[in-house]
Amino acid sequence: MKKSLQRVLSGIFIAVITASSFAPSAFPQSKPQRNDPKGNEKRNQRPTPKTPEQIRAEEAEKKRLEDEKNALPVDGVIEIDTNIVNVDAVVFNKKTGQIIGGLKKENFAVFENGVKQDISNFATPESPITVTLVLEYSKWTEMFGRAAGGWFEPGIYETIRPVAQFLTRFIKPPSDYASVVAFDMRPTPITDFTNDPERIRQTIDLLLRNRPAFRENNLYDALKFSLVGGRGDSVVLEDSESRYADYNGMVAVRSKRRAIILVASGIDTFSRINYSEIRKIIQEAGIPIYIISTGNLFYKKYEGYLGPTDSLTGMPGRLTFLQAKNAMNTFAKESGGMHFEMTFETEIPAYLQSINGLLRSQYSISYDLAEKHEPGKRYKLEVKVDVDGDGNFDDKQFTVQHRPFVTTPKDEGAVKKDKKGA
Repeated sequence: MKKSLQRVLSGIFIAVITASSFAPSAFPQSKPQRNDPKGNEKRNQRPTPKTPEQIRAEEAEKKRLEDEKNALPVDGVIEIDTNIVNVDAVVFNKKTGQIIGGLKKENFAVFENGVKQDISNFATPESPITVTLVLEYSKWTEMFGRAAGGWFEPGIYETIRPVAQFLTRFIKPPSDYASVVAFDMRPTPITDFTNDPERIRQTIDLLLRNRPAFRENNLYDALKFSLVGGRGDSVVLEDSESRYADYNGMVAVRSKRRAIILVASGIDTFSRINYSEIRKIIQEAGIPIYIISTGNLFYKKYEGYLGPTDSLTGMPGRLTFLQAKNAMNTFAKESGGMHFEMTFETEIPAYLQSINGLLRSQYSISYDLAEKHEPGKRYKLEVKVDVDGDGNFDDKQFTVQHRPFVTTPKDEGAVKKDKKGA
């Protein structure tokens, strides 16, 4: 009985092995490649004769390679590393605020740490501008805006209006370019630099359709991202499949008229960098920041109801609003920009007109350094103007707006060495 059972099982095993050897494989196989119906089916083709242009190009390339091979080093050629400092300056009348144009190189003098510098390059104002609009887009922004709009319209409109008006009124193709970065917990580029009216319209529509999701305002991180770039969310309107992308900040833009337009309350909750670090970044970038601060009307209306410091619910206190105001003043001054404290929304057109006029009236002044700046050291800048050309500086009547000093970034190797020694 046992032998007959073993013979039966052996027969079944042999039958299964035989069937599986002829069955198609259960594992997936790569699909055979199809011939391109539009391709040329001929495997062997006759060589086509070279055109006269191709023959001349090959001869020129052959000659160039031969010349490089036989080239000899020339004695007496020294590589010079030039250091140039660029200063953007705007001249306007102290009493009337009128911007002064039509000045020449001879009307200016630049001093670094009190020493007069020789101006090596001078450019008169040109109209094309390149700006990044940095927009605070958070729950606090919505609450502060309700002090002006009430319940009849979303409070976020208080910050969207300046951005929308500047994009539609002052960005003129084909020479002007603008990008938009919105931030709450982290900065998010809405659109990269563009002058396409359709892209601008899509940007405004996107901001109007959505509502802020988070309460936090990481202002310092957003400014750093807008100035020097970094890795962040991919550009929203590009519909990229990648979640993150590398973003180049304003310092990487090669344009004579560059600026950051910041529309925010000035309140920072928990950025990864602190106040001192963002000040250094602003000083080293040398790009003017024009600021329209929001939340001013909210503070004036409800100052009596606010505590001296932040409450347990997270409501900003009086001290937080004052610190935000001082920070905005500092950012504008140290970058060579200007701070506009908005109380009522009707003030927006005048602010934007002023910003546009300042941007398009910048004189570009450059001077060469005889010696390199010491890394990490601050050098005081002072630009004086002689409007009437009589040889005397007109400090009492005219003001020259520019960044107050230039700072050279520290050497990364030296910083690591100092930390290791400490």
